[in-house]
Amino acid sequence: MILADKIINLRKRAGWSQEELAGQLGVTRQSVSKWEGAQSVPDMDKVIQMSRIFEVTTDYLLKDEIEEPEYAAGETPSDGCTQPMRRITMEEASHYLELRREAAPKIAIATFLCIISPICLLLLDSLSEYRVLRISENVAGGLGLCILMLFVTAGVALFISCSAKSKEFEYLEKEIFETEYGVTGMVKERKKEFQNAYTGLNIKGTVLCILAVIPLFIAMGIDNEFLGSIAVCLLIFMVGVGCILLIYGGVIQSSMEKLLQEGDYTRENKEKKHILGPISAIYWLIVTAIYLWLIMGANGDWGNRANRALWAVAGVVYGIVVVIVKLIERLLKK
Repeated sequence: MILADKIINLRKRAGWSQEELAGQLGVTRQSVSKWEGAQSVPDMDKVIQMSRIFEVTTDYLLKDEIEEPEYAAGETPSDGCTQPMRRITMEEASHYLELRREAAPKIAIATFLCIISPICLLLLDSLSEYRVLRISENVAGGLGLCILMLFVTAGVALFISCSAKSKEFEYLEKEIFETEYGVTGMVKERKKEFQNAYTGLNIKGTVLCILAVIPLFIAMGIDNEFLGSIAVCLLIFMVGVGCILLIYGGVIQSSMEKLLQEGDYTRENKEKKHILGPISAIYWLIVTAIYLWLIMGANGDWGNRANRALWAVAGVVYGIVVVIVKLIERLLKK
């Protein structure tokens, strides 16, 4: 049996159209048609992709003398014992995209609330320390912590609400699935339409995050500690606004990438175990523990500079940690 016939048989067994297989491989439908008509032969990269998609060996695809499929796992699935892949309908795909588009601003605001939550604590602390407000540092710290907790609670509530609404689609991040005819084309069209807006949001968000340090540099030039505290608050606020833009676009973009199984959601990535999630949780738990230890210790010294700078420094260090973890994951995949 020649390669062309094997592609046809495997595609039909999977229940895919030529267009859907083309979407999985990142080629045109005409290319798949030519392969199945024996008018051309796919390159080795596409053969390897097909072996992964259909879960057969490359030997089976390339060697005409092998008539029966050789499954990559080394075992031929028994009839009736295999668990079929989930299949996304057009209605489900459209519903999911709509849910994520509605959730995008809420998730962005939730992140913003969590980022700016320390601002009131830092601001009240500085106003108390420099006698702008006639309240003790302990009162300023207690009030600031209450506001911080309210902001974080509101943000977490929004996160939980958005997560609950799209809980039925959690498998898109972890499982390999199929799509019905037309779904891939629809999602690609929407992604193309959103591309300019996504690029603009990324540019604006990144620029805001970079420019956020300017108030801090100005305060350093003036050499005034009170202005320095205000500058830190402004820095956090600007970073928060930048994150709103980045996350809003990212949520919508990632929803389309999940359906297309592209970017961070390719079939290969889903088969790998990721360590970023557990490391992030451990990191922020440690940061929170350190922060609570600092503010509750030192005889109630709410004005301690380490307390004020901790979240800003933790955010920068976290960015470095994410880059290192992703680099390690990439090296481990090779």
